[in-house]
Amino acid sequence: MDCKKRLSQDTRSCRYREKEVVSLEVTSEEIHDGSRLKNLVDNALENNTLKIVVADGAYDSKENFRYLYDNNIEAAIKVRKNSSYRFMGCNPRRKVVLQQLKNLEKWKSSVSYGQRWIVESVFSSMKRMFGEYVSARRFPNMVKEMMLKASLYNTFILRK
Repeated sequence: MDCKKRLSQDTRSCRYREKEVVSLEVTSEEIHDGSRLKNLVDNALENNTLKIVVADGAYDSKENFRYLYDNNIEAAIKVRKNSSYRFMGCNPRRKVVLQQLKNLEKWKSSVSYGQRWIVESVFSSMKRMFGEYVSARRFPNMVKEMMLKASLYNTFILRK
């Protein structure tokens, strides 16, 4: 069986300034990124303090906004274009929707949403360093391989 067909999906979070991977979640391709935010944040909180989470629209859900609000973390998550501004049980998300509908560019600059490119460049760097695919065939070994790649990447980056 071709191992490229058995790839896992990885979801990462990193620190902006240091370009360091602080949390990594390896899942099968069927798992949606948005459902992994809580685990990513919990893992990142073990050794770090978080003030803000900047994420793309894949993480736009009431549960994620509520979780971040309950943990006193600002949610800089881009909401869907057709988002309703009516109160639907999640006031933290409603606030962000109203801000983005009123003036998206002002919201982006107020939460430093433009800094997402740094995180994307970290992902790109890891793919260039270690390749886009994993060589392991069994899922537990895929997870170990991705964790090892992230650790090596952090070692290389922090030595500079």
